[in-house]
Amino acid sequence: MTERSDHPAEKPGGSADEARPAVPAGERWELRLYVIGHSPASVRAIANLERVCVHWLPGRYHIEVVDLLQNPRLAAEDQIVAVPTVVRKHPQPTRKIVGDLTDTERLLIGMQLRSEPARRTGQADWRE
Repeated sequence: MTERSDHPAEKPGGSADEARPAVPAGERWELRLYVIGHSPASVRAIANLERVCVHWLPGRYHIEVVDLLQNPRLAAEDQIVAVPTVVRKHPQPTRKIVGDLTDTERLLIGMQLRSEPARRTGQADWRE
C-alpha cells in the first residue's frame, strides 16, 4: 500500500479543464486506488489520478494506492471486481471509477467534480 498526499508546490499540467469546480473549501478528499503491480494501466491510473487531484483539489486530497498483489484482501472491503479502480471514500457518497483514468472528463464527472455529460470516448467508467 502506498500513501500519496497533495503536493501544493506542483503546478498542474496543461489541461483543457481550466475552470475549477465548486467544491466546498477545506473539504478533504480521501481516495483509494486499486492497482495490480506496475502494469501499464496501473501506472497510467496513478499518474492520471494525481494529475487531476493536483489541478482540481490542490491541498485537499489524499490518495491511498493499494496493490492487490500485496494486499488482495482489501479488494473485498470495497467490492473491487476490476482494476485499476479508484474509490472516492470521502466526501460521501462513495463513488467508484474503473479504468486507467485517461478520460479526464469521465473521471471528473465520476468523482462529481463536474456535472456535464461525459464524452463517449475513453476507457474510464464510473459507478456508484
